[in-house]
Amino acid sequence: MSAGPTQTSASAGTGSAGANPWLIAVLVAFATFMEVLDTTIANVALRYIAGGLGVSEDEASWVVTTYLVANAIILTASAFLAKTIGRKRFFLICLALFTASSVLCGIAWTLPSLVLFRIMQGLAGGGMVPVASSILVDAFPPAKRGQAFALFGVAVAVAPVVGPTLGGWLSDNVSWHWAFLINGPVGVVTLALIALVVRESEAAVEEQRKWRQQKAGFDVVGFVLVATFLGALEIMLDRGLEDDWFGSSFITTVAIVCALAFMLMIPWEMTRRNPTIDVRMVATRQFGACFLVMLATGALLLATTQFLPLLVQQDFGYTATWAGVMVSPGGGVAMVMMFVAGRLVGKIQPKYLIAAGAVGIALSMYALTNVYGDLGFWFMARSRMLFAAAIPLMFIPITATSYDGIPPDKTGQASALINMARNTGGSIGISLINNVLWRREQFHQSRLVDQALPSSVQYQDTLHHMTDYFVAQGSPLIKAQHQALAWIGQQVQMQASFLAYMDAFWVLTLIALAAVPLALTLRSVKLGGAKPAAH
Repeated sequence: MSAGPTQTSASAGTGSAGANPWLIAVLVAFATFMEVLDTTIANVALRYIAGGLGVSEDEASWVVTTYLVANAIILTASAFLAKTIGRKRFFLICLALFTASSVLCGIAWTLPSLVLFRIMQGLAGGGMVPVASSILVDAFPPAKRGQAFALFGVAVAVAPVVGPTLGGWLSDNVSWHWAFLINGPVGVVTLALIALVVRESEAAVEEQRKWRQQKAGFDVVGFVLVATFLGALEIMLDRGLEDDWFGSSFITTVAIVCALAFMLMIPWEMTRRNPTIDVRMVATRQFGACFLVMLATGALLLATTQFLPLLVQQDFGYTATWAGVMVSPGGGVAMVMMFVAGRLVGKIQPKYLIAAGAVGIALSMYALTNVYGDLGFWFMARSRMLFAAAIPLMFIPITATSYDGIPPDKTGQASALINMARNTGGSIGISLINNVLWRREQFHQSRLVDQALPSSVQYQDTLHHMTDYFVAQGSPLIKAQHQALAWIGQQVQMQASFLAYMDAFWVLTLIALAAVPLALTLRSVKLGGAKPAAH
């Protein structure tokens, strides 16, 4: 029987016949883990960076923003560069630059130097991840790809959890510099092993030679438009709340640039023979649905990873270490479920797995819509474990199914677009929940203050009881009254915070539920790695 498109791609793979594909998968997954780790590791170190470099925390936050922008921009050029230089060579260049720029970040002497090195790090990391996906597609036959993507999924799902915990621990106990320097020795070892293990096959070399003969020039205009759109979008999402959104002339200007770049990008890219991004691919039923579901998955994964630890530290008094311990069982569950989902992809239609995963995430978020101050450690941990059990059921089938029906010469494009969806979805999710929390906390606080009238019986009764409590603790009467008033204010603020988090978890519940009908629009595929079913 003749090989289908996807099988041809596998045969033209990067991995050589003598190389163990699982060893290739472990190495590229580990490199990906490093890159995804660095999207979150710096967040918790910002106050240490600000103090160490003598700048404000607001200025230091550009360390995070510039990395995200550079990461998003290079994704769009990665397919062209990988075809031009060769996947293995491009991956090694990216990994070498990522390792070197990580060390430079660790020894940065001023904020501008750190921002420059973070841009280099973001460019290198953004080019590495989609090529890692393509290498896995090439190294494994279709029947085994689900399990290979499970290993890749572990890196993508667990790294954002490990990042804040590791970054916080290193900053607290060693130095913020080591949040970056740690990549140095790890990157060098990974680089050497990949150089030894991964080989370009004869078929891959031939494909590269044909690509060069075509002399398909780089779509410079398209790249500039896409890069401008994504870069401006990342800046707007990351800086919008701090800069008061459209109350800021800077954010307004960035939004106009973003909109113009998008409006010019679509017709330009649709009329190119070799576009920077193939927008027509996103318009197809199968890939388009995968793209949208991956946007939702990225939003759910990064928003919950950032805000659940923040909730337990802010309102439950957890330390950064204990917040990390709280999400750790979920990391273990996610690792196990990644491999379970990898096996299920070959036995159950991906659309049903994605729908089941979305429902599981919706249930875990719904449980948190009843959050209040007396909830214990294990309630929060169990909620995270349910989320962690469900996310692989979305992530693995989307990643595997997005290549369904994609011709071999388009796998790089597909990989770049899916990774772009995950990154952009994560930024949208974080920005959305940040805004929900801020606006709803202000709303609930004003409502609670309106109800806490000093003339009301309940207010006076609470004030009297708390004053008596502080007097019993040894405070003079006047001081006890001030302490009682401060306590009431804290309670109002805490209740407003809990109510805002409830609203945020409702939003995340709705995002998860919205992914269910999207998933069900996917067409059925033949299971077990066979040729995709007919349209």
